[in-house]
Amino acid sequence: MQWTDRIRQVKIILVVAAIVIAVASLMVSHFLVKDLQREERNKMETWAEALNVLNNADENTDLTLVLNVIQGNNTIPVIVMDSSGMVSDYRNVEMDAKTAADSDAYVTRYGKRMFAEGNYIKIHLGDSISAGDYQLVCYDDSILLKRLSQYPYWQLGIVMIFVVVAIFALLASKRAEQNKVWVGLSKETAHQLGTPISSLMAWVEILKENYPDDELIPEMNKDVSRLQLIAERFSKIGSLPEPVDASMNDVLKHVVDYMDRRTSKKVEITTNMPGYDVIAKINASLFEWVIENLCKNAVDAMEGSGKIELSLLDEGSRVVIEVKDNGKGIRKKDLKNVFTPGFTTKKRGWGLGLSLAKRIVEEYHKGRIYVKSSEVGIGTTFRIEMPK
Repeated sequence: MQWTDRIRQVKIILVVAAIVIAVASLMVSHFLVKDLQREERNKMETWAEALNVLNNADENTDLTLVLNVIQGNNTIPVIVMDSSGMVSDYRNVEMDAKTAADSDAYVTRYGKRMFAEGNYIKIHLGDSISAGDYQLVCYDDSILLKRLSQYPYWQLGIVMIFVVVAIFALLASKRAEQNKVWVGLSKETAHQLGTPISSLMAWVEILKENYPDDELIPEMNKDVSRLQLIAERFSKIGSLPEPVDASMNDVLKHVVDYMDRRTSKKVEITTNMPGYDVIAKINASLFEWVIENLCKNAVDAMEGSGKIELSLLDEGSRVVIEVKDNGKGIRKKDLKNVFTPGFTTKKRGWGLGLSLAKRIVEEYHKGRIYVKSSEVGIGTTFRIEMPK
């Protein structure tokens, strides 16, 4: 759980850092854009004044500076309109092939849009300001200013992508480390079980020779064989066992036989299966382990008394197995954690059973396992979906 807490803390830090960077970037860009907009406004006021001087010039007026100012605007789109809305001149207005075909109409619409947005300067013609004849110098933001306005949003998107990638990398690292731990633990358990199991097998053979008629020795032999099977299962964790065609009916029958001998008589285990063998490619010993884990969890949830129902469904391209119990159920807030390694609601337990079951179903058999339904005080249904 410490690793999970550390991952959660890192995710929170990354998200907070992304928010701080985004807010700071937006604020800096906002102020910078405002400054540039004021600067471009001042430039257009100078340009409009130069145009006014040009309109009122006579043969004695020196137009060198005026023309330099007018011709020096190579970035800011500007459209000059008269009082009736007719375009008399324009500069730096970009047009594509479609708009160029009807450039006058496009420029007129563009100028009216600039005017509606308040980006214009009025130039009065003649000596009197009250004269009704005037020109409108309409302008728009330069390409550089538009790009700068969009920059913080691109930056925000890049930061968010970085955060998402970082979180996925952390989660992948977490899963990889957990997998190494579970694989190492499983293989070491199988290794440690090997020696005492071999010794028990030898003692069983000796007992068979000395007491051939003893009825308990065959039961002891079954338990030793069971230990062998458990060790084999542990040894296969971390490797990719080759699946073979097997009868799912037989798998469920073996699990029911095993559970019947080792659970209370107050626990009733029933099966619902088709009348024919449902065949799927599986590793039988590992898959039996999955069903056994679900059944043992069901027995624990029922506290030794209740009913477990195993259902086998043939749905054409896939096989479905459902394990239903009438135990105490799972709380809604715990549903998302039931397959998390280390999570358990039992007083005793490592919380590895369901996580290993999920690994066996999804990684080894390319299937899916999930909680189909669960209600507190009513029971739980686990569902496994397997491709044939």
